[in-house]
Amino acid sequence: MQESQSAVIVISSHVVRGSVGNRAVVFALETLGFPVWALPTIVLPWHPGHGRATRLTFAEADFDKAIDDLIRAPWLGEVKAVLTGYFGNAAQPRAVARLVRALREKNPELLYVCDPVMGDLGGLYIPQETAEAIRDELIPLASLATPNRYELAWLSGAALENNTQIMDAAVALGPARMLVTSAVPMMAGGTGNLYLTGKHALMAEHRLIENPPNGLGDLLSAVFLARLLGGMDEERALQLATASVYEVLARTVKRGSDELTLEMDASSLANPMAMVQLRRLVHPLQRTRR
Repeated sequence: MQESQSAVIVISSHVVRGSVGNRAVVFALETLGFPVWALPTIVLPWHPGHGRATRLTFAEADFDKAIDDLIRAPWLGEVKAVLTGYFGNAAQPRAVARLVRALREKNPELLYVCDPVMGDLGGLYIPQETAEAIRDELIPLASLATPNRYELAWLSGAALENNTQIMDAAVALGPARMLVTSAVPMMAGGTGNLYLTGKHALMAEHRLIENPPNGLGDLLSAVFLARLLGGMDEERALQLATASVYEVLARTVKRGSDELTLEMDASSLANPMAMVQLRRLVHPLQRTRR
């Protein structure tokens, strides 16, 4: 996909069994041709949704020291992007903010993707202090944020009942680019990813599949990042990333698996065949000019 090395630092949870967090992100990025530096924030036997699981954590001072090691790494020039997801405590986002700022000093073009893994329709599933640290420390640094609709609602402090409200909240929150999953569908029986930049307002939709396995948000963030790093234009990147995730999901459900079957679906990441409906929405800035 790319001629020169464009390494990505990924920082999220690690599970022993399953395809969530860094397990999904690393597989997707490496499948699409990018070297990965992977730092876990916590280690779990499996996703907590499958049942009780022991939570292996890192002392805050040790995590800080690992971040310091990365900042001093002699290979730091390889790194062209950072992607963060689930955090184990409020100190970790603050440490990662130091890393992003240090990388930006060396490479102002660094692409930082913040996937604020913090909640869903039922509310926050991480401590509020950790969610506030993500909001206050990392969202302002993000080149691209990839919240679901419910995470964006919490981050913005606004109820998001329609796509106009989602777009207004995305603009107000601040990152130059935002990809919002679980947006309000425009097609019957569908679900969508809403992508907003300073000039684009795009909706990529596909058929809704009920009770999906975990890890779709992690996978989408990684595939979309890979497409952007590969030089693809944003519209095509959105369409292909959405198609890849939908195709993996559909095949996983057909197999009856309780985890994304990424090991069997690398072709869906590289060359998805699923159909995705792409729509252009009225951008908030266009509304204000009228």
